[in-house]
This record gives sequence, C-alpha cells and structure tokens, in this order.
Amino acid sequence: MSVRLTQGAIEALFKGSEVNNPVLQLLNIRQITNASGPPRFRLMMSDGQHSWSSFLLATQLNHLPEGDLLVPNCVCKLKKTITNTLSDGRIVVIVMDIEILQSPEETGGKIGNPTPYNPEGKMSSSSTTVPAPPPPAAVPGPSNQSNSIYSPPRGCGRGFVGKSPMKTSPVKASPSKFSPMKGSPVKASPSKFSPMKGSPMKTSPSKFSPSKFSPMKAGSASPGSSTKVIPIAQLNPYQSKWTIRARVTNKSSIRNWSNSKGEGKLFSFEIVDESGEIRITAFNKEVDKFFPLLEQGKVYYISKATLKAANKQYTTLKNDYEMTLHAHSSIVPCDDGQGIPAVHCDFVPIAELENRDKDAIIDVIGVCKSAEDVSRITTKNSREVSKRALNLIDTTGKVVAVTLWGEEAEKFDGSGQPVVAIKGARLSDFGGRSLSALFSSTVMVNPDIPEAFRLRAWYDQGGFALDSQSLTETRSVGSGTKMNWKALSDVKTEHMGHGEKADYFSCVATVLYMRKENCLYQACPSADCNKKVIDQQNGLYRCEKCNRDFPNFKYRLLLSANLADFGDNQWVTCFQETAEVLLVFQKANFTTHTFKNRVKLETYNDESRVKVTVMEVQPVDHREYSRRLLSNIRKLAR
Repeated sequence: MSVRLTQGAIEALFKGSEVNNPVLQLLNIRQITNASGPPRFRLMMSDGQHSWSSFLLATQLNHLPEGDLLVPNCVCKLKKTITNTLSDGRIVVIVMDIEILQSPEETGGKIGNPTPYNPEGKMSSSSTTVPAPPPPAAVPGPSNQSNSIYSPPRGCGRGFVGKSPMKTSPVKASPSKFSPMKGSPVKASPSKFSPMKGSPMKTSPSKFSPSKFSPMKAGSASPGSSTKVIPIAQLNPYQSKWTIRARVTNKSSIRNWSNSKGEGKLFSFEIVDESGEIRITAFNKEVDKFFPLLEQGKVYYISKATLKAANKQYTTLKNDYEMTLHAHSSIVPCDDGQGIPAVHCDFVPIAELENRDKDAIIDVIGVCKSAEDVSRITTKNSREVSKRALNLIDTTGKVVAVTLWGEEAEKFDGSGQPVVAIKGARLSDFGGRSLSALFSSTVMVNPDIPEAFRLRAWYDQGGFALDSQSLTETRSVGSGTKMNWKALSDVKTEHMGHGEKADYFSCVATVLYMRKENCLYQACPSADCNKKVIDQQNGLYRCEKCNRDFPNFKYRLLLSANLADFGDNQWVTCFQETAEVLLVFQKANFTTHTFKNRVKLETYNDESRVKVTVMEVQPVDHREYSRRLLSNIRKLAR
C-alpha cells in the first residue's frame, strides 16, 4: 500500500496554520535525557518537500520508540499536535497523538528528497538544534476525561492532502515577520478538539451538543488582549500566553493555614468550559484581590496564572493540571456566557459502583428516596460536625447511601423526593458500597440538566414502585456492625447479646406501655458525659467517669417501654434522644415505629439479664416495609 506525504505540512505547522492529520515520514529520532522526569524524544519529520527537527514526542507516547514501533523511515499520521513558541522565540511542535501507517520495510527508505526547512529561506544543515524541553516531565496534553464533543471550525481548513497548500514560492522575508510576538503562540488545529482514542472513560450522559461550541467564540480575543481564547483541555505548561473563558462552578470559603514556613490564607474555585474543568487556588494578597470578584455561576476571562501538575489529594477534578493565581494574574468578567455549560459531570450509574475501586471519586445522580434527620458527631480532633444520610436510586434499580456533611447536611430538604446530583463524591466500602460528599464536592438539588428531567420522569412513572436493592448495608448509629431486620422473638431464640460484643438489630414494633416511674435521672453536666452523678450530700455531685465534683447536674430521660410485634414483646430502655422522639406523640402507646436497638447480656447484683437499648427511632416507611415483607415471602416460597 502506497501512501502520500502531506506536502507543505512542515511549513504550515511552523506557522501554526490549520493542518488536518498530516502524513509525515520520520527521518530521525533522538532521545533527550531529562533529569527531572522521563526521557523525551526529539523527532525529525519530512513531508517529502521539507524536513524539520523541531518535533517533540509527548511522554505518554514514549512506549512507541521504546518498543521499536516508532523508528526512522516509518510513515506516520499526526492526529494531534500543539505548536508552541518558547520563551526565546523558537518554535516547537509537540506530538500528542500519532498513528503509524507504514513500517520502514514497507516504505523502502526515504521518500522524496526533502531539504531542511528554514523560515528565512536559507539552506541550512539538518543539525538545527532544538532546546531541551523545560521541566517538568510529562506532557499528557488535554484531559480526555471529558465527554464533550467538538466540531472543527468550518471554512478555515486547508486540507493538505496530496498537494502543497502554497502555490507561490517560499516566502523570503526578514526574521521579524515571523516573530512570535506578532501572533498567538498556540493555534489549534481541528484535530485538537477530538478526544484521543482509547480513552478509558465511558460516555457520560451529560454530553453537550457539539453545536454549543462556537469556533468564533473560542478564537475571539479576550478584552484588552491579543491572545486568543483556548479551551481548558488544551492547556499545558509549554504555553507562554493563553486566555480561557469559563464558568465558576464551585467556590470555597477563605481558609487560614499555618505550618513551619509561616501562615496565610487561601481559597480555591473550580471552573468549566465546553472542553473540561480545572481547579484554581489563590493565596494571601490574591485572596483579597479575587475573592470578592468571583461569583459562582458567572463566566470570566482568566489569564496569566501558573499551571502545574494537579495535587490529587486536594482536587477531585479530572484534569492533570491545576492553576495558582499570582500578582500578574488577570480575571475579567464576561457578559457572554452562551455555550459555557453550567456543570460538567460524568455520572456513574449506581449499579456500576460495585465495580469501582474504593476511594474513587464519583459523580452520581439519583432520586432521594429517603433522608435521615441531621445528627452531630464528634471527630477525632474534638470538632463537632453535622451529618445526614440520603438514599439515592436511579434507573438501574439500585440504591446507595450518600452522607452529606456540615452546611450541606443542615440545609438539605428531602421533602418531595428531589433529584440529587453530587459531583466529586468519594466511594467507600463501608457497609457494602456508600458515598460521602467531600469539602470540594458540589451538591445540586433538582439541577436543570437533562439527566435530572429523565430521572424525574422515570421515577414518577413507576420507578418509585420498583423492587429496589441497596448497595449499602444498614448500620446502627455509632457502631460499625451490620444491622439485621429481626422479629422480637429472635432476641431470645438466637440468644442475641450473649456474645463478647453487643448485637444490633432493627425491628418494626408497637409501643404497648411506658413506665412513668423513675423516668428521670441526675446526669453529669459535662457536654460529652451523660453518666449518673452521686449526691455527696454537701451540695456537690460526683461523676465517677469524669472523676470530678460538680455544684449542679442536669436531668436526663430514662424511659422504659414495652414493645410488641406479631410474635413477641420486649422491654427496652430509651435514653434522652430516643425518649424525646416517643414523647413527641401525645398518645405514644399503640404507635408503631422502626426501632434500631442494641442488645447485650449484662450482670447486675449477680443476676444476668438481656438489656435492649433503643439507639434510634424512625417512622415506618410503609413502602419499604412492604417490599421487604414481599421479598421475605418470595424467599420462603422457593
């Protein structure tokens, strides 16, 4: 099979013109040692008319020369390139994606008689030097996690298939005409907007229409600048000048930090455009300068920030880079937000969570079937935080528990079973499969996106009646043990609580009777201690746990109640929190609830008895309860 080289492509690439998948021949390849990272490979390519040695292979393609696949005299198609101008004015073309069309044996040697390309029109030796690439190591190029699709600009491509695009002779001009200061150092070819082959990411349902990407807008200049606007996915550390136009999707509060180097303050925000998303952080003076300017949901022109490798410990975005603002950074509001998406999510079906790795960062969307009340827990560093658990279901029929924290937990309203989308939740294997929102996560209730409308319609038209299956095991409050649905008779027949550790179970039961005698006790006034105090008869009350005497105490509820279900009854103890829930009902007797209980065999005055303590009281979800009963019937009928 004979192939034709794309004549004129070398000159076009040097000038930064549009070149659609040029076919070139590799004449020579040389390894450049890089002390700060993986080696780089410099290529000399030929279009049959000219040869040029200012090509650099992106490090993610190093396996091609290392595996003897990319060797001299092979013919290649350059599927993705970036033409960059270095700080000293020299031009280099970074090869981001390449396809080998013919091996050297099939080619049979050098094609044509190419001469070294010289923009000044002078003949030069082929030993023209290309500077070693600046550190750091890799040029992974655009983050191809995005599922947005782009259309190449129309009416501006020149083809370059089989003939030279220039009918005239090579331009003879002074070097100043080719000065990199006269134009943009980075010019995108149509192929740059195509996702690379072999992307591991599955197609996201949140795919934006190609028509939303306007080539004219992407190439328009930002206010007061001659630098063209480029997509976020095209950013890399080898670019000297760039401007992006993007929407702020998430903005953190100002946080203070202190370490051995000193102290200061910072805030971060996330932005999105049609091609992808990236995280930006500002420190100290830049916090005062930019924090009041930025508003979530607004669109801005951003330029002159420092691009560096992303620290995955602090970001959940699918981008290999992140930005840091400095004194010369520029952020200008943009009134035209057309074509810029409001959110950029790669939703994973809930059923697929079973196949994902622990601690993976996931975007998920589902209908909130149920939501627990807000509770407060104390962290290891003695800080109290609010938490709330949601149960989300999607069209796969699977349910997963999601934990919200802090302000998100407190302000969440689960009434009406809203559609909830969470961007950047962490996947855990705690109790099967569960999700937890992070500080950097974005929680959206009834978002204005197509996936939410489809999910709402599915749930209202019959999804609510689906016999769903939860990926998360129900667990007791404050314990790490698995909760099982049990009948009260099982407490005796299965000898629950007789082991070394306490057992936990859930049941649906009815309150038959509550003892009014001794329903209060004098408790330690300390915030984290509820132990009973001893009256010292001298105006002081002693807490054995705290090993302190207090001048006062606080009364706490200690309620004994008798519960019954279809097969048995059981005396249980309810402390302050659970007792308050029951006493909310004016006539608590003969009301039915879902009880989560702790059962343990205890010895008092040389007498052993099983003590059942109610850990949580919830209203009966009759729909879920009925489904569980039907499931049990089906199991018994097998």
